[in-house]
Amino acid sequence: MLITLIAGARPNFMKIAPLIKAIQAAEAAGKNIHYRLVHTGQHYDKNMSDTFFEELGIPMPDVNLGCGGGTQAEQTANIMVAFEQDLMQNPTDLVLVVGDVTSTMACSIVAKKLNTKVCHVEAGIRSWDLSMPEEINRMVTDALADYMFTTSEVANKNLLLLGAELQASQAMGNGQWARGEEINRQSPIANRLPALPEEQYAFQRTPPKVWYVGNVMIDTLLANRSRFRQPEVYDALCLEEKNYIVMTMHRPANVDEEAHLKALMEQIITNVHGLPIIFPIHPRTAKIFYNLWGNEEQLKALFPNLHIVDPMGYLEFNYLVERAKAVVTDSGGITEETTVMGVPCITLRDNTERPETCTVGTNELIGTDPAAVKPALDLLFSGQWKKGDIPALWDGHTSERIVEILLTL
Repeated sequence: MLITLIAGARPNFMKIAPLIKAIQAAEAAGKNIHYRLVHTGQHYDKNMSDTFFEELGIPMPDVNLGCGGGTQAEQTANIMVAFEQDLMQNPTDLVLVVGDVTSTMACSIVAKKLNTKVCHVEAGIRSWDLSMPEEINRMVTDALADYMFTTSEVANKNLLLLGAELQASQAMGNGQWARGEEINRQSPIANRLPALPEEQYAFQRTPPKVWYVGNVMIDTLLANRSRFRQPEVYDALCLEEKNYIVMTMHRPANVDEEAHLKALMEQIITNVHGLPIIFPIHPRTAKIFYNLWGNEEQLKALFPNLHIVDPMGYLEFNYLVERAKAVVTDSGGITEETTVMGVPCITLRDNTERPETCTVGTNELIGTDPAAVKPALDLLFSGQWKKGDIPALWDGHTSERIVEILLTL
């Protein structure tokens, strides 16, 4: 079996790294499985791409399509055109996509148009917010995929609603994930569906197969936790363990409207009891910040405990996160990592595609209203933040389970 792996953006790299290692291990054991790595070039900055490849031991891609930049539509179109040419020249048995970035959706569409089977790792997650480009990417990819691997029971239910077939597998033990649970009619999409016979919800094709296997990003986290590397900023700012905050912010709902962003930052900065806030800033957010508050020196004068730093590599960033008192973010993936590392996480979003980080883990979804920040931080500093637990199958062996299943197809 030849598998074409797709990677394009920073979140992808953390997910393909353990898959490549699992495929290589199976190859070394004499199994008939091989891969070809396609980098779409969606993230082309060194800190967004090359550093992750180096740190996580990802082999150089077989091809880089060079499709960075442009609007959502331009980038989608560029990836589709470039990948179509590549796939026609390099046929494969299966195109495997991960996550929910533009490359995931674009390459899935191309593969299906060329009658190539698609496998989606991290399928079924939903925020139910169609203003998020990632949500559209998820829905399109899941609608096209032949094989899906999920991270949670919630994702399983989302896919069952669409007519997918949940599979039992010895890799997951006793077929416990194929219990035939009833579809959750309380989900937002269910409330919009007409009252039709169940079979009319199903795909008008062979139903895709779904396996609940766990979280490949946690495979990477656990495999590299002992390798986390102290960034220069740690000593430069005299940081102390559990005595600083890590912040990330980039979503339009938080950063695009000036008055809202100012109010949000004021609430965060004034309610962390003077602790340093380390902010590895997204390039998009940096441009907005400097337009609002001037250069770095002017920002420092206004917010002396806010320390804006360049984007970091995987090992350095997670070193900071693991030792932080808390993380304030509007990201999704970080909430999974904080859950496993037991770090309190405050998420500035009205919805999440990873509800298990809230119901099981250390994450709290507080919304985008600046007024919600102080109560959350007060709870944190009172010492009463929930301890959390680790979701089922987030054990560092998800990629092995996926490869074991792929070998049966």
